[in-house]
Amino acid sequence: VQLVESGGGLVQAGGSLRLSCAASGFAFEDYAIGWFRQAPGKKREGISCINSADGDGSTLYADSVKGRFTISRDNAKNTVSLQMNSLKPEDTAVYYCNTFVLNNNYWGQGTQVTVSS
Repeated sequence: VQLVESGGGLVQAGGSLRLSCAASGFAFEDYAIGWFRQAPGKKREGISCINSADGDGSTLYADSVKGRFTISRDNAKNTVSLQMNSLKPEDTAVYYCNTFVLNNNYWGQGTQVTVSS
């Protein structure tokens, strides 16, 4: 299982970024994928997840990002995206994608998002 995040960068407050998570090594369409973030000195927090098609493809969002972030998946390309709008300085963190396959938890290497005020 491999997860590779991309799309991070430096953006001004109010701006947008689109993160991508490219997955390989497992039956991508059968598993939920989550996005987490970890700011300096803080615990890693879950911010969004998207279920598999069998799980109706439903989505969940943390209150801190609800209405600003949108998660989506492309099962043909084995990717999950996180569209982040109206970014705030408090969104600054390393963003990770995650999946749980066959009793193992897998993480990508993370991508840095920095929002300047």
